[in-house]
Amino acid sequence: MKSAKDRIKEIIVILKKHYPYVKKTALDFSNPHEVLVATILSAQCTDKRVNIVTKELFKKYKKVSDYAHADLKKFEQEIRSTGFYHNKARNIIDSSKIIENKYNGIVPDKMEELIELPGVARKTANIVLGNGYGVVEGIAVDTHVKRLSFRLGLSKNTDPVKIEKDLMLLVSKSDWFDISNLLIEHGRNVCKAQKPDCINCFLANICPKLGVLGN
Repeated sequence: MKSAKDRIKEIIVILKKHYPYVKKTALDFSNPHEVLVATILSAQCTDKRVNIVTKELFKKYKKVSDYAHADLKKFEQEIRSTGFYHNKARNIIDSSKIIENKYNGIVPDKMEELIELPGVARKTANIVLGNGYGVVEGIAVDTHVKRLSFRLGLSKNTDPVKIEKDLMLLVSKSDWFDISNLLIEHGRNVCKAQKPDCINCFLANICPKLGVLGN
């Protein structure tokens, strides 16, 4: 078996070949604040469901100030189907208030400022920076990236921040933005949590299949 650093280069080439359409997050958005809102909503929820909710949400709430002055109880019901809506609603409204008051209504484009916002950790900040501003400071680690990083033998850590550091050491910076989206797409389509389709997986010959039952 090749080293992790050699394998990740091959993995990225193969994933890009099979998922040429993956250029950004699957979440729908038209500006950095919408990326922030959608990403907060995506916690423990599918992107498909989030896109259904934000289709109507983005029609009603067009500016940062609209969210900052939203009625909490009403907003909770508007995002209810994404789950954990109490915390998500409060985080979106509170972060919007900070953006309105501290940053003149403009979503920060720096990691250290983004992670100070309610409900924003490095994963969300990386998604906002990469998709909203084209700024790549790290690698967004969601549940798919976490799972595939272990199965592919790229990281033995379980903490997203540590997994991100491991991946940043293995992956060329030019691929930091792409690797997250590519692993997410592969996790959705092939390397699923419960039943990974190893037989039909085009990474099977270079994957150690760590943690996969029967291997």
